[in-house]
Amino acid sequence: MNELKELFQKNREWAAAIVKEQPDFFEQLSQQQAPEYLWIGCSDSRVPANEILGLMPGEIFVHRNVANLVVHTDLNCLSVIQFAVEVLKVKHVIVVGHYGCGGVKAAVLNEKHGLIDSWLQHIQDVHSKHKPFLDELESESRLHNYMCELNVLEGMKNVCRTNIIQDAWARKQPLSVHGWIYGLSDGLLRNLSECFSSPEDIEPNYDAAIAEIKKRVNASVQKDKAARGNAQIVDQSKSPASNDQATNS
Repeated sequence: MNELKELFQKNREWAAAIVKEQPDFFEQLSQQQAPEYLWIGCSDSRVPANEILGLMPGEIFVHRNVANLVVHTDLNCLSVIQFAVEVLKVKHVIVVGHYGCGGVKAAVLNEKHGLIDSWLQHIQDVHSKHKPFLDELESESRLHNYMCELNVLEGMKNVCRTNIIQDAWARKQPLSVHGWIYGLSDGLLRNLSECFSSPEDIEPNYDAAIAEIKKRVNASVQKDKAARGNAQIVDQSKSPASNDQATNS
């Protein structure tokens, strides 16, 4: 029977290394957890919160699901947010997406994978919401990347709309909601929006973040058009008609 002995061995090696560096670490950790951050991220195995941020166990509270969605009917996610805000008293809720997200790609391409299709419908709703300017993109990879960003921004807004966050702000609890995106190709996090620290922040900061994405989408569209135009000029210069004209002149 395969008991995954190699994983137990790695666990022992990891624990021994921690104790060697800080002998009382696990004793202190067992007493309480007092993280200042809640990370809502993707289940993707390449996006581990603690490692990305360089934080030790106990320093960040984590919830993960496919495509880092925040859905008002997801009692799991809502329970995590409530515990983090009302019991742990975290000061920051961070919605974190990542480029190259398989869930986002499957939703955009309308791929069928069974049960998860219903979950990914929420991403398709985000796509439909922003379709007018996303349709200008010719590059599928760029579309996926911008959709990963938009999914984070919608997640931020959904976090802020929960009674949990609204009630925390009403009682003047210090709490900010952030939206980040992680690059698998370089290991770096990028901020997508000014944080939301009050109900008054939500709409203007969200609108500003969307406007910035639209600006970058437009720049991408213009860049693709310019590249296509240059390619056509090169093709025309290589055509037989162009060669004949050059010979006749």
